[in-house]
Amino acid sequence: MKLSKLDKASIIAIRDCMGAKKNESVLIVTDEKKKKIGYNLFRNALNLGNEALYVEIKSREMHGQEPPKQVAELMKMFDVVLCPTAKSLTHTNARREASALGARIATFPGITEEVMIRGLNADYKKIAALTIKLTDILTNTSIVRVTAPNGTDITMDISTRKGHASKGLFHSKGESGNLPTGEAYIAPLEGKSNGVFVVDGSMAGIGMIKGKPIRIVVEDGYAVEISGGAQANKLNDILRNYDMLARNIAEFGIGTNDKAKLSGLLLEDEKVMGTIHIAIGDNKSMGGVVNVPIHLDGVVKKPTVYFDSKMIMNNGKLLI
Repeated sequence: MKLSKLDKASIIAIRDCMGAKKNESVLIVTDEKKKKIGYNLFRNALNLGNEALYVEIKSREMHGQEPPKQVAELMKMFDVVLCPTAKSLTHTNARREASALGARIATFPGITEEVMIRGLNADYKKIAALTIKLTDILTNTSIVRVTAPNGTDITMDISTRKGHASKGLFHSKGESGNLPTGEAYIAPLEGKSNGVFVVDGSMAGIGMIKGKPIRIVVEDGYAVEISGGAQANKLNDILRNYDMLARNIAEFGIGTNDKAKLSGLLLEDEKVMGTIHIAIGDNKSMGGVVNVPIHLDGVVKKPTVYFDSKMIMNNGKLLI
C-alpha cells in the first residue's frame, strides 16, 4: 500500500513523537471538522499494531472548553491519546486528569492537512535539544523583557516558575503537548506583568493579523486595554463573555520549530522560529493558578528578548 504524505505524518506522530509500542492502546478524540485527520491517525495506529479507538465529538465553541465527561473518562484509560480537534483540548481538566494518571497526550488544535504534513516532517531530535536548552534557561530566569519594532515593550516576572518544553517527543508517562510542536514556555507570575505587547503575527480565535495589529496594554498581570482595528474588536467581543480571569497574562513562549511558518493557525504559528507568543487566560496547565475555560495566544514578530537583562534573541534571531 502506497503511503500518502498525510499517512507518513501520522506515522511520525504515533511512532516517533509518541513512541507508541505495539502493545499500547491509542485513543483518537476528534470532531466533525477534523475527522479526516482523526481517521487517518486511527487507521495508521491500527496499521502500526496498536489497539486503537476512534471517538468523534461535537466541536467545542472555544479553546479550553471541556469535552463530554464520558470522553474525559475514556482519556484516562489509554496509554496514548491524540486529539486533532478544531478547538484546543490542551487547557482542559480532562487532559490534565488523564495526564496525571500517566496517559501520553498530544493535542492538534485547529490542525490542517498542510500544517500536519509540514510540521511533522521536521527534525524533532534537533527541535527537542534546542527546546530543552531554552527551557532550562527560562527556569533559571527571574525577569523576561520583550521589545519589538511594532511597539511591544513588556516585562514579565517568571521567578519561581518552571519552564516547559513542548519538544515533540512524548515518551514518558504523563507527558503532553501539541503536535506539530517546538516551543519553550512558562507561566508568568500572576499580577506581575506590565507593559504593552502588539500582536502582529496571528491571534488564537482570530487568525492571521491583517491590517492593524492588536495592541494590548498590560497592567499588574491583566490585559486592561485592547485596541487596533476590526480584529482587536473581535478579540474584545470574545472576552466580553468571560470575567477578568480571561485577561490574565497566562504564558510567555518562544518558537523552536524551523519548519513551521506563519499560516494563521496558532498551533503552527506559536512554534515558528524567530517569534514569541504571549497568551491570556488559563495557565493551570503550566504551573499557574488561573483555571478559566479560555486560553488565547498572540504571536509577536521580530522580537528582541532579554532574560534578566541578557539578550537571548535579537530582532527574531536566537543568540543561544
